[in-house]
Amino acid sequence: MFPADTFPPAPLDLTITFVAHATLWLTYGNTVIHVDPLSQYADYSTLPRADIILVTHEHSDHLDPDAITAASKATTSVIVASKCAGKVPGAVVLHNDESKSVNGIRIEAVPAYNVVHLRAPGSPYHPRGSGNGYILTLGERRVYVAGDTENTREMKALKGIDIAFLPMNLPYTMTPEMVFDAVMAFRPKILYPYHFGDTDTSRIQSLLASAKGIEVRIRPMN
Repeated sequence: MFPADTFPPAPLDLTITFVAHATLWLTYGNTVIHVDPLSQYADYSTLPRADIILVTHEHSDHLDPDAITAASKATTSVIVASKCAGKVPGAVVLHNDESKSVNGIRIEAVPAYNVVHLRAPGSPYHPRGSGNGYILTLGERRVYVAGDTENTREMKALKGIDIAFLPMNLPYTMTPEMVFDAVMAFRPKILYPYHFGDTDTSRIQSLLASAKGIEVRIRPMN
C-alpha cells in the first residue's frame, strides 16, 4: 500500500513505511510504531495496531485523536509532546529532554522549535518547549524523527544517529540550506527529507552530493 525500506537485523529487522507528509510507520521485530498517524493518509483500522504511538506536536497535520484511537489496542503506549496534554486520553506527556523506555525501546524527546521563521514578530510557528522530535534506539540503530523544527543547537549536538528524518517545508520548518547545516553537524548515515511540501528535494541532494558517509534518500513524504 505504501513504499517501505527494510534494514537488515541489528539485531532485528527494521522496516520503515512512508505513509505521507510527516506520518511514518515503523516495524522493529514484532513491535509496531506509528508516528503522527493521520486518518487522511491511511485507514488505521486496516493496519497493524501500534505498540507505540508518537505524536510530535499539537498541529492538526500531526495530531489526530481519531487516527490514534483506530491505531491503538489495549496495551498501546501513546507518547505526546507537552502541547498535546489532555487531547489524547491515556497519553503520556514526554517533555523536551526527557526519555522513556517502552518494550525495551528507549525514546528520547529532542526539542523541536523555530528560531528564524515566525508567524508574527515574537511568535514562532513552533515555540520552544511545545513540540518534540524523537530518537528511537532500536537495538544497535538510532532513528531520529525531528518533528517540526529548524536546525537548532540541540539537533546539531546529536551523536550516533543512523537514520534521520528532517522537515524541509517553508515557512514552517527548514530550508535545504538549514538541513545541510544540521546534517553536516550531526552526520546521520541516512537522511530522509520529510514534510517537504513543494520544496525542491534536488537541492538538498546537490548540497550533500560530496558529503562522505551520508546517504540522502527521497521518498514521497511531501
